Parts: sequence; structure tokens; C-alpha cells
Amino acid sequence: MTDASRQIRPDNAAPYRKVRLGRPDMDIDRRPDGRIYIRAREDLGDYPVRLTDRLLHWADRAPDRVFMAARDANGAWRKISYGETLTYARSIGEALLTRGLSAERPVVILSGNDLEHAMLGLACVYAGIAYAPISPAYSLVSTDFGKLRHIFQLLTPGFVFAADGQTFGRAIDAIVPADVEVAVTRNPLPGRKTTLLSELAATPPTSTIDKANSNVGPDTITKFLFTSGSTGQPKGVINTQRMWCSNQKMIALALAYFQDEPPVTVDWAPWHHTAGGNHDVGLVLYNGGTFYIDEGKPLPGVIEATVRNLKDVAPTWYFNVPKGYEALLPFLRSDAQLRQNFFSRLKVMWFAGAALSQPTFDEMQELALQSCGERIHFLTGFGATETAPCALARTWATRNSTNMGLPTPGLDLKLIPAEGKLEARVKGPNITPGYWRQPELTATSFDEEGFYKLGDAFKFDDPDNPAEGLLFDGRVAEDFKLATGTWVSVGPLRARLIDALAPLVRDVVIAGADRDDLSVLIFPDLDGCRRIAELPAGAPADDVLAHSRVTEAIRQRLQALAASSTGSSTKICRAILLSEPPSLDAGEMTDKGSINQRAVLARRSSLLDELYTVPHSPNVIAIESGS
Repeated sequence: MTDASRQIRPDNAAPYRKVRLGRPDMDIDRRPDGRIYIRAREDLGDYPVRLTDRLLHWADRAPDRVFMAARDANGAWRKISYGETLTYARSIGEALLTRGLSAERPVVILSGNDLEHAMLGLACVYAGIAYAPISPAYSLVSTDFGKLRHIFQLLTPGFVFAADGQTFGRAIDAIVPADVEVAVTRNPLPGRKTTLLSELAATPPTSTIDKANSNVGPDTITKFLFTSGSTGQPKGVINTQRMWCSNQKMIALALAYFQDEPPVTVDWAPWHHTAGGNHDVGLVLYNGGTFYIDEGKPLPGVIEATVRNLKDVAPTWYFNVPKGYEALLPFLRSDAQLRQNFFSRLKVMWFAGAALSQPTFDEMQELALQSCGERIHFLTGFGATETAPCALARTWATRNSTNMGLPTPGLDLKLIPAEGKLEARVKGPNITPGYWRQPELTATSFDEEGFYKLGDAFKFDDPDNPAEGLLFDGRVAEDFKLATGTWVSVGPLRARLIDALAPLVRDVVIAGADRDDLSVLIFPDLDGCRRIAELPAGAPADDVLAHSRVTEAIRQRLQALAASSTGSSTKICRAILLSEPPSLDAGEMTDKGSINQRAVLARRSSLLDELYTVPHSPNVIAIESGS
């Protein structure tokens, strides 16, 4: 088959697949001091007191409908219906209640997405017992368990679950106190009393669990989600029933077609993050949909599992990060069966976590046109762990992929002038009450009007027409000044660099605070560099990064960027390729793979000196000053 991406170019006249979406009108209040308040005119309306009220609703209305499915050891789909899910929630919840668990002694889940994780989590929510899903990387990738130890000290858990006792045994032995009960799905820990989750699931439910459920209210803590943000140790973000339920109502108003047909999705997003665990699981449960757990990830050697699942299941709503869509493109391009199945019922593609490149957007639409003769809505939004997560939603087509949309109904957005930017702050029922056992941090995270400080900046896509939405304008804390006093807007420049240097880089860190000009530390994509150097897959990293084809390709691309730069705040003058990847233990990288710019610059300060030392070392890729 010929390359599908070259058969059809995006046609602005081609119709979008019909789908009911919300686009609220806005009230915009501009104050004399430059503050801007934005709020949707549409009222949020009523929403459930408990998210598990929706489980009760669907277990009554559609008890046999599949709620969740995951592949078993033989590759077959193991499915759990809404009726069965309610049974699990009541039985496991009953067993947990006998253990005296609470927000003060919560349940901690160490392992990733699977059906047992889902049933245990919903049992906690049903019983009113707080739980905390923790990044598996803190147990399996970390070498010192520093972040996991910090989390346990903060939470003081009363019950710990891991899918496989053998896999998580080293972390459990190192961190979990001997008097804390441990449960597993399989492979109980030798030398330690371990409960099988199947034992909890066999507990006969009584009126005790239903009474506990009726006592759950809007302020009941559902879970603690941990975020590192841009600094320090992970923070425990309190998530309440009010946050989760109100946010799901906001999402239902934005993606109104969920009310017409329950969503079907194939999803890998980790549940210890708010996007996967709150947004994606929540919207399926709230609207009576079906969630197929995708064991794949947007990485070489693992994306194939996602492809297999998407050939099996035709989603009506699909979420991924931009790198995920990029990873899928070669398979969609070459596999007609995959392409046909993927687009056959799809109403909305949603991306989050980073800006989507225009070539990726264009090719996804080309493939959709070839497959079904229609364009598919490619939408996004903006949120944070502290906002449950949806705060802004874009439910219309736009020319700029960094357009994050507008506030959802029920949310107030305030924009504050700050160093030439507009810093965003939010207030609404979906905003966290604060950070667990960190009152000082909580106090400094809200302003005098009760708005949560996001730490992000925005600007209007069209200043003359604010209804067109807001563009992400970077993290306020990442921006810095050159020695000349010129401000550097790190977020947009970083995105521009990554786009220009693809596929040779994974990420970049921009340096230059109090210096005369800008430099960049580059975390390379070794596979992309090997290809351009024409080296075999096993070639050592040092040989790859020192290869003249690689350094020259980087130099030429930075040279082209320098030639089009508007001044010192956007012109990169030199670079170093980093052979050592970012360290999770040192805080250079979060568990979801995002880079902590400050931590990298602090830990690798000797490389900054090398960048700015003349004459340059052989490691420095210098850009001609005449550009």
C-alpha cells in the first residue's frame, strides 16, 4: 500500500464527524489594574454527592454492560461488568472497614493499572476510605526509594497493595513497616504475612458498608495524588468527592456527546496521575462507558501492545499524549486494518501533557479522511492535579495546537499581570482544599481571594476576540532574566527547540540566568541520533553523541533557529549533548517523564561553566555569532 499520508492533504472544507460538544459563552471582566476575570455564563448545575452514586446508577440501569476490561496472561480480554464492579466495591469495602482505615491511615497502591487496582480503588471510594495510588517508578526504578520513603512518612498508611509481591518485594521490605498489612494479587511475600486480594473480594457485604457509603459526603477525601511540580519532594494533593464529582460534570458539559452514547476508550494513562486516574477513569464511570486497559505505552517495543488493542477495540473517545500520537502514526500509516478500526467510531481525539506538533495534527486528519471521509475533532484542555484535573477545555477547531480553550462552567479564572505575562489562578468546586499535612504550603498556594495559584501563564489566541481561547505561555517559575535584564520565556522557547530538533532530542533545558546569552543542555533521543549517524542499534551512547553527523545536524538546526530568532531572549548560542539521562532519584525528572529544569541546572552546574568557558571544550556545540 502506498503511504496514506501522501494521498490526502487536510481539506478545510472536509466535514467533521458529527458530535455534540459544548462551547460556553464567557463573561470577561477587565479591571483597571490589569487583572482579568473569566467565567462561563453557563451554570454548572447539579452533580452527584459521591462518584460511586454513578456506579449505583449504572449497576441498576445496565448491570451487564462492561465497565472495565484487561488482557489476561493468555491475551484474552477479561471483562468486569457494572453489576460485578458494585459487588467488588461492596465486598472489598466491607473488608477494609474492619481494619480501621481512614485518611489518617489510608490505603496505598504501589502497582500500576489493572483490574484489581481499579476494584480496590473503587472499594475505598465507596467505603469513604482515602487511598493513594503511587508511581510504580518509585518502587521499581528508584535505587534509594527516597521519594517512596517520603510519601510513607507523610501518609502513615495502614494498608499497602501491590499486584505482584515478588516484583515489589524489595520496595516493600525497605519501606513498609512490619505492622502495616500488605495485600497482593499474586506471589505473597516470603517471610511476611501477606493477604491475597481475592480474600477481601470474598467478604460478604452487610449493611455496614452501605451505611459507610451513605455517610460519604462532598468533603470526604477520596484519594491523595502526588505531584512533584517543579521543586522538591512529592506533594500530597488532597482530592475530595466534591472535586471529582464537580469536575466530571464539567467534562460532561464540554464533551456533551457522552450523554448521548457512553464512551468507549482504550487507555494506558497511569492512574497515579490525575489525567488517567481522575479524568479518564472518571469520565467512563460517570457516563456509563467502557474502559479497556491498555498495557502498552508510547515507547519503542511497547507501543505494539497499544496497536494490538486498537485493532481489537474501536474507541469512541481516545486520549493520548502528543508523543503517543507520534508513536502511533507509522502503524496507522502502514496498517489499513488498524486505521479502519481506529477511526470507525471515533468522535474525539484528545491530547494533553504537551503541545501537539502541527505535522502530527495534520497527518492524523489525513488518515482520518482516508479512512472515513471525515475529519475527527482533535481537542485538548488544561488542568493540574490540584484542579481534579480539568480547568480549561477547547471543544472547537483551532489553528494553534497550544490553544487550551476556555474555563469550564463552574470555574473562575483570574489572570494577573506578571513580568509581561498573565499568570493564571483558579477557583471552583473542583479545586483542592490543599496539601496533606503541609499547612504552610497550602497557605502560600492560594491568594487573598481564595484563588489557587497555578504557576502557569496564558495569553489570548486572538486579543481582539477572547472567545477564541487561551494559549499556554509557559511556567512562570521557569522564566529568568539575562544579565541585560531581558526576560526569557522558557516554555515557548523549549517547545520550539524540541520541535526543531526532533527526532534527535527527548528534552532540553535552557540555561542563561544572569548570563549574557542563552545555552541549552540537550537530553538526546539515542535512537534518532543512531539513525542519523547510520550506526547500529547497539552503538554506545558516547560514540553516537560524538559522531560528526549528529553534532553537525544539531548545529545546523540551532543555526537555522538562531537566524530566525527575534533577539537575545530566543537565540541559542551553544549546546551540550548529555550522555547521562535525567535522574529520578535526584529530582531531575518526574515519574511521568517531565523535566525539572531547576534540578537539572543545579545538579549539572559544572556543565554550565563548561558552556560559558572560552575557548570552548570539544563537548560544546557552538553557533556562529554572526547568525
